[in-house]
Amino acid sequence: MQSIDASPRFKARVTGAVYLLTILTGIFAQGFVSARLVVQGDAAATATNILAHKSLFEWGFTVYLIEMACQIAITGLFYDLLKPAGRSVSLLAAFLGLTGCIIKTFSRLFYIAPLFVLGGGHYLVAFNQEQLQALSLLLLKVNDRGAGMALAFFGLYAVLTGYLIIKSTFLPRILGFLSVIAGVGWLTFFYPPLGYRLFFYIAPFGLLGAAALILWLLVFAVNEQRWTERARVTVG
Repeated sequence: MQSIDASPRFKARVTGAVYLLTILTGIFAQGFVSARLVVQGDAAATATNILAHKSLFEWGFTVYLIEMACQIAITGLFYDLLKPAGRSVSLLAAFLGLTGCIIKTFSRLFYIAPLFVLGGGHYLVAFNQEQLQALSLLLLKVNDRGAGMALAFFGLYAVLTGYLIIKSTFLPRILGFLSVIAGVGWLTFFYPPLGYRLFFYIAPFGLLGAAALILWLLVFAVNEQRWTERARVTVG
């Protein structure tokens, strides 16, 4: 019983640390690499950037994979952390979160694919340079759309996670409300044109909610006594 009593704070801080790493890797891969190299609507410029900065582009792919590994990890960590607030809802949230992870991870294959298209293989001689450049930009667009599709499932995950936080009593309810608000925003990606149109309005709420939750988990963790009491009820 002593190890159970000592574990909630450790679990919460590990969850916060992995969550922070997820956010940082995502910002780096998307904001520093992809946004720097991909020129929307200009296939030739995008192809030139990718070939001129091949190593950076490959590192972007590596960081994307690290991001998704962390995302899968925090899905499991949040399930364990919030299970005392509602086992069934926490399990459902985990399944929805993992669905988003699978979709987003698969979409990253389309991110790295332009390197093969632009690589000059003998099997590509049937295509001219303009066609290869256009195909590369198309693959990157599919990657982007796949990530948007994943956001819809992450929206459901965030709403359920927020509900569990509100209900939990061992985390501040405001963190749950912020998660629900962000999740409702991400649900707009069930209709992608709306989601992409509103993205720059939704994203700040998502980052605010994530930053607040990460900070709380790292600094304050959870109310250990209440977590343990809820866990005993759930087990019982």
